[in-house]
Amino acid sequence: MLEFEELNQRLMQSEKPIENLKEALDIDNLVKEVAELEKQSSAPDFWDDMQQSQKTMQKIGSLKAKIASYESLKGDFEDAQVMIELADEENDDSLIEDCTKSVDDIEKKIETLTLSTLLNGEFDDNNAILTFHAGAGGTEAQDWAEMLFRMYNRWGERKGYKVSTLDYLEGDVAGIKSATILVEGENAYGYLHGEMGIHRLVRVSPFDSSGRRHTSFASVEVMPEIDDDVDVEIREEDIKMDVYRASGAGGQKVNKTSSAVRLTHIPTGIVVSCQIERSQHQNREVAMRMLKSKLVEIKERENLEKIEDIKGDQKEIAWGSQIRSYVFMPYTMVKDHRTNYEMGNITAVMDGDLDGFINAYLKMKSLESNKN
Repeated sequence: MLEFEELNQRLMQSEKPIENLKEALDIDNLVKEVAELEKQSSAPDFWDDMQQSQKTMQKIGSLKAKIASYESLKGDFEDAQVMIELADEENDDSLIEDCTKSVDDIEKKIETLTLSTLLNGEFDDNNAILTFHAGAGGTEAQDWAEMLFRMYNRWGERKGYKVSTLDYLEGDVAGIKSATILVEGENAYGYLHGEMGIHRLVRVSPFDSSGRRHTSFASVEVMPEIDDDVDVEIREEDIKMDVYRASGAGGQKVNKTSSAVRLTHIPTGIVVSCQIERSQHQNREVAMRMLKSKLVEIKERENLEKIEDIKGDQKEIAWGSQIRSYVFMPYTMVKDHRTNYEMGNITAVMDGDLDGFINAYLKMKSLESNKN
């Protein structure tokens, strides 16, 4: 049947990209590295250094996930070949839909894995810390900041990442004044670093009884979580610590005691907060890691070439500097002003469907670096 012949031609166009991915992902060396690390993990004294052993096990898991992604794609390709061939031989047009979906899925997986090979920055494979700040405009902007907070939480869940709320400061009436989340998983920072900047909302405000259209702004700051291996000297006398009662989303109390911690780095004025853990001591440890990440970012910023590596594109928080607009009224559209990528299904975007925007940004940066 003609439909199956066309599908087979489409499928065979994926054969070479899959072969190229094996080399780009360096699968053979990854397999050797896993074998070597697993050999180390079987040593009698492996667990003596708990911190190092946990890092090794995480590394093994990360490498195995990369290998499994490629092997899964290769298996899907072979299965699709067989399904199309059998369906064509039997002239079974009831399988056209299934065969088409298989080819579509393979092409999407190739694109996703190809993009992952672009994540080769120094911090791209680190976890990501996202901080949301409401712009000027009171309740309207604070509600928008919370909508972004939820959007990135949903994106993390869709990707299979672990998302934890490190800090959450409620708005006066609704929404949030600020919040910080930790996104844990392979290449979290690599995917998210391009999301840093001003996000603009246009809608009919639910807080305006006159039903007028409002424009609101909120900022998203993205930084890599810095490992303990990175040496940053922070003197105790340079830190001011405040404690307060933690509160969660929707006014829920995370803890009835004053366990939340706010650290101020006096020389730089940097402020970080954490309320995720049950004890003050644990929250201070997490806050110190956040502070360390920010200090490393400042240190690296002195080298202009490092700015984009460590903290995404630096944009002034002001009118006209927004990276993306979300329009609910008079039409629905989300448009990235850097890549011109856009989506009309704003409900899906707000529910975490951000891969199109993220992939478009990574492609754009890859093309720019190739030109240079």
